[in-house]
Amino acid sequence: MNETPSRIVSLAPSNTEILCALGLADRLVGVDDHSDYPPEVQQLPRVGRELEIDAERVSRLRPDLVVASLTVPGMERNLPKLQSEGLRYVVIDPKSLEDVLGSICTLGEVTGRSAAAQQLVQRLGDGMERIAARVARASARPRVYWEWWPKPLITPARLSWVTDMIDMAGGVNIFGEFDRESLRVDEDMVFSRQPEVIVISWCGAEKLVDKQRIRERRGWDVVPAIRDDRVYVVAEAPFGRPGPRLLDGLERMARMFHPELF
Repeated sequence: MNETPSRIVSLAPSNTEILCALGLADRLVGVDDHSDYPPEVQQLPRVGRELEIDAERVSRLRPDLVVASLTVPGMERNLPKLQSEGLRYVVIDPKSLEDVLGSICTLGEVTGRSAAAQQLVQRLGDGMERIAARVARASARPRVYWEWWPKPLITPARLSWVTDMIDMAGGVNIFGEFDRESLRVDEDMVFSRQPEVIVISWCGAEKLVDKQRIRERRGWDVVPAIRDDRVYVVAEAPFGRPGPRLLDGLERMARMFHPELF
């Protein structure tokens, strides 16, 4: 892309956070309905939910760049609508943690902020290395069950940045052997893997579930994490949005898995 964009619309919260971290908040003229961070974006015009973007509304904002992300399931359905409106757009699709850092560089390149992107990636990489070095002193790596959704049970698998983060934070994803981004599982699959830590991070939940509801699930008392009260309920954003705040999420993971080191 040859021209540096001056009017940008973001169609995913993760993209919004990356663009703002690159110093482009003043170029954003519209965002999807769920973009809420940093706080200054909350006053921007809304163009719809990530899965139901109103392309005509996007067009009326006269953007010279629209930024989409296929990490939002179903986002691909919006692309033909953007094309029909004649809108210039870029799509990122990070899966691994390395991909996330690469997508930051991609957005830096297409927005004329390559130097800022490199600096951000360096800062994130340095922070991740510091956390990994600290948890390397741990005597054991707990088995972790991460729950994206309760009905049906959805969990990250090998091709997910969350699995990379669990590993870097000194844990082991109990479903990390499955060659997918996420996986639908049943309770028996969870029970048989005997997780020592459970993290509840429901996608799109407007408020955190009471931890006691998880502890009182019928039959779950066979799980070590339940017996040892190692159940954590966390907001999705620092873990599920592939952007700069994953570093915050990584530190929170490390503290959950290895509180004795912090």
